[in-house]
Amino acid sequence: MSKTLNKSSKIYIAGHRGMVGSAVWRALTAEGYKDLIGKTSKELDLRNQSKVNEFLDKERPDVIVDAAAKVGGILANNNNPYPFLMENLQIQNNLIDGAHKRDVVKFIFLGSSCIYPKFAPQPLKEEYLLTDSLEPTNQWYAIAKIAGVKACEAIRKQYGKDFVSLMPTNLYGPNDNFDLKSSHVLPAMLRRFHEAKENQNSPVTLWGSGTPMREFLHVDDLAQAVVFALENKLPEHLYNVGIGSDVTIKELALMIQNIVGHKGKIVWDNTKPDGTPRKLMDSSKLLELGWMPNIDLKEGVEKTYNWFLNYKI
Repeated sequence: MSKTLNKSSKIYIAGHRGMVGSAVWRALTAEGYKDLIGKTSKELDLRNQSKVNEFLDKERPDVIVDAAAKVGGILANNNNPYPFLMENLQIQNNLIDGAHKRDVVKFIFLGSSCIYPKFAPQPLKEEYLLTDSLEPTNQWYAIAKIAGVKACEAIRKQYGKDFVSLMPTNLYGPNDNFDLKSSHVLPAMLRRFHEAKENQNSPVTLWGSGTPMREFLHVDDLAQAVVFALENKLPEHLYNVGIGSDVTIKELALMIQNIVGHKGKIVWDNTKPDGTPRKLMDSSKLLELGWMPNIDLKEGVEKTYNWFLNYKI
């Protein structure tokens, strides 16, 4: 464990084609890291333990950033509880245990703010983990991620290894998922408003009441937090990563409608669930160490919409 990390260290980014993994890849490349490894899910099935071990034995990375996960919005989580639980457990267990057994110098585990209880006090602090019940619609994914956090904490506690967990708030940005059946709220709204604009500014129907509050972090800001965690030995095992302010879903809808240029009506479908009433994160622990987000929501949504216009299928 005496090996020191530098710009030539070998870094494996699991999930490097996804929104988070690709942002981490861009950030590390921009910082001058030269030896990055990525494998597509076809090249390496992270659910397969023997394949993961074979890959780690061959490549021997110094660092693993685990940005690989089966993810989705309320509908996808609610309708597919078993794969959201089991596949996420398989992916992270194979990577965490494989890294531990091969003395990987640093492991950065990425999770989600949904690990915290549904009605936890706001803003969410790291110590609120496991103090109450979870949001029922995405508890399966949350339980998998909590298991990953605790596995990294256990390795850190028992073996003194530099395994750290970063829990971002709601993320958005380039390479997001814009599929209306499985996407999160912000990219789904961008696509809905865009398609409605192209369809003679037809009305847009959105789930719930619009009153829940959500915090949104541009994925490039999370990537900078990963670089920060890579380049510093952080004193604790778990850190929230957020921007520190939130908006109502209704405010978000109006902002996106304005950015897209949709002139039609917004209809709120109150028969659909709202999810957690509020999820603002307290990111003061990481902020006090020196990381800082740089992209505000309006600028970030504009950038994301421009990306969507250039890259949508």
